[in-house]
Amino acid sequence: MSTIKDIARVAGVSVATVSRVVNNDPKVKEKTKLKVTKVMLDLNYTPNANARALVTQKNTTIGVIIPSLTDPFFASLANGVEQVARQQSMQLLLSTGLVSAESERQAINLLRERRCDVMVVHSKKLTDDELIALSEQIPGLVLIDRHIEQISHRCVWLDNLEGGKIAARHLLALNHQKFASISSKYQIEDPGLRLEGFTRELTGAGFAIDKELIEYGEPNLQGGEIATQHLLSSGKTFSALFVYNDAMAIGAISTLEDNGYRVPQDISVIGFDDVLLSRYSRPKLSTLNYPIEEMAQQAANLAIELTKERKAAKDEYKVESKTHKYVPRLVKRESTSLCNEN
Repeated sequence: MSTIKDIARVAGVSVATVSRVVNNDPKVKEKTKLKVTKVMLDLNYTPNANARALVTQKNTTIGVIIPSLTDPFFASLANGVEQVARQQSMQLLLSTGLVSAESERQAINLLRERRCDVMVVHSKKLTDDELIALSEQIPGLVLIDRHIEQISHRCVWLDNLEGGKIAARHLLALNHQKFASISSKYQIEDPGLRLEGFTRELTGAGFAIDKELIEYGEPNLQGGEIATQHLLSSGKTFSALFVYNDAMAIGAISTLEDNGYRVPQDISVIGFDDVLLSRYSRPKLSTLNYPIEEMAQQAANLAIELTKERKAAKDEYKVESKTHKYVPRLVKRESTSLCNEN
């Protein structure tokens, strides 16, 4: 097996220089770096993607940062990126941000340490300014599920505000007039935008939600169950319930039925995201389709294209600067129906 001394001898450089190349020291001249890494490959010293990328100047890894490995929504996001990685014969590096600024920062740094300059990042806690600065340092950084105007061409995002409006229009069309909502405790913009869109559309139609009929919970099954218990304990009546995501909505349905309410005959429930579970709940859940896998594929392809643009000589290659905005689509199933109480 070759050693670092063998690499230095064949390349005609010092051991220290080889070490600096291995550690991607920016002070090493490009010509020297290419010579040393070619020898490393020839002697099979580092049979990994990083060394090969230095010689071929081709991206061999794509990174994805998601908040959680267990949430089916984020699993779909990661799967979308992986499909592109396979198509491009690239390796996938996965890290979690845990909805924490420090964890998101560490996850990005972890990918950078592995010389990954193509990455799809789901970040909700890092500031706009920090993400803008990172986009200037990382050629292929693309944000998903977030929109920052200054780097809009690097953002693939969903119009959550419009999603809330679509949910309200659906329930209004079913003749509902008494509304409740369950939102998420997460201190991110998505829950607020969805609820704002929902209430804004109701206001435009001459309706409103009693503040006591807006509850907040953890964005999971149990969070939906607990929030629904609070709604029922308020003693106020409602015929339609708009819920932040599908998991919470399914938890809400369980609690409603445990308390003698029929869905949708007594109370209609609509979720958001259209995860796989929503198609198999009982009743099947009406929801807003969030095309996260399709968006993840676009984000991954965009990240790759951006690195090509950065490496291209002169101006012969340009990524089209445009907004990558998606609008959720209403999926009508069994959990919403016409209200006959009014």
